[in-house]
Amino acid sequence: MRVVHRRSATVRCLTALTLGMLALTGCSTGDGPAAATASGTSAAPAPSPDGTSPSAKPTGTTPSAAAPTGAKPSGTAARWAGTKQFVQIDGARTADGRTYLSVRPAQKKPHPQFEAWVIVPGEGPYTEVSMTEDAQVLLSVPLGDAKHPASYAQADFVGRLTARPSSDRALLGYDLSFDGEGRVTRVQSLYTP
Repeated sequence: MRVVHRRSATVRCLTALTLGMLALTGCSTGDGPAAATASGTSAAPAPSPDGTSPSAKPTGTTPSAAAPTGAKPSGTAARWAGTKQFVQIDGARTADGRTYLSVRPAQKKPHPQFEAWVIVPGEGPYTEVSMTEDAQVLLSVPLGDAKHPASYAQADFVGRLTARPSSDRALLGYDLSFDGEGRVTRVQSLYTP
């Protein structure tokens, strides 16, 4: 009887431990490399239906974005409406009081030796998207001044990005958040050594 009681207690203990571990692994909220594996933005871009460029848009998202010029939604920018994307940014400009970014989907992987990211460049053409007037810009090294993200003005971001050679820009990656109209509401550069 005593053996049965111990075995039963051991089974209950192991069950509780297993459930606790499952709950902890499903509740990651960090911004580090471990979060990328659970994030939808680290998925490999899939080709768009028209075959023009890759898309990492989750299924079930309805496009309704306005093109940077204020025209009706373009198929390319609209597919990111209401999503978060990991991208490379080739260029940035300011016109008509608004900031525009030339973006292309990419992938990020945890660096094997450091607490940093390795950027896997995307393929295909870049797409121009606009930023909202109050979009938040968070930059870290090498585009920003520190390892941890700090807030910068959109004009400062454009200046820092365009001052870098195009070959350097290909090594940088950004997490972008889009509103329901396909405009960028948040830009965060990833720390890369």
